[in-house]
Amino acid sequence: MAKTTVNDAHRKRILKAALALLTKQGRDAVTTRSVAQAAKVQPPVLYRIFGDKTGLLDAVAAYGFEAYIAKKHRPTPTEDPLDTLRTGWATHVEFGLANPELYLLMYGSPRPIAESPAAWHSFEMLGNLMQSVAASGRLRFSVTKACALYYAAAVGIVMYFLSIRPEERDLSLSDVVRDHALNSITTDAAPISTPSIASIANWLHALLSKPGEVTSVLTEPERLLISEWLLRLTEQKEAQK
Repeated sequence: MAKTTVNDAHRKRILKAALALLTKQGRDAVTTRSVAQAAKVQPPVLYRIFGDKTGLLDAVAAYGFEAYIAKKHRPTPTEDPLDTLRTGWATHVEFGLANPELYLLMYGSPRPIAESPAAWHSFEMLGNLMQSVAASGRLRFSVTKACALYYAAAVGIVMYFLSIRPEERDLSLSDVVRDHALNSITTDAAPISTPSIASIANWLHALLSKPGEVTSVLTEPERLLISEWLLRLTEQKEAQK
């Protein structure tokens, strides 16, 4: 078992203190002085661990988000990825409404998502789920584009709810927005029951064989080359059986 260092202990105490201040008093209350005082450490300790206030706020957001997600449902390998996406949406909305200050810290700053560790972790989780949908043959767009659309819709509905008083929120709108987002990025195709390289390659090969299916994107030589690769993947798997 790894030893807990002094820095580790200070870090955890600082994050707990900062998260408590954020939750009770809002982002403006989270200053280096107030956090150091609440955590009972000297300001230089805080700067040594987190660098600056931005580093501290990013760490607080990641700490609060990960603590919340740790309590939530983890998808099983046999679970329909679309059902997992719906569950993930519900978790996202629930998290935002239960932790408004933390949510605004994660998503309310106008900067690229990659610069917010907590927001990036959330987006990465969505990417993993969307990859499963793609593997089942039901994704209409690329994983990147589908994630962007679904993520924007989820963040948008939470931001809308947070902009109005709780008693004015019609939470059924969340399901409506979710279903519209899902319908726009997925197809009605039956899922591939046993996703594997061979089954996906076979499915893609069949699609590429349809006349005119990809002529607006690929040239005929490109289509033939990709078809050959896909067929080879399928045959390689069959040969190993």
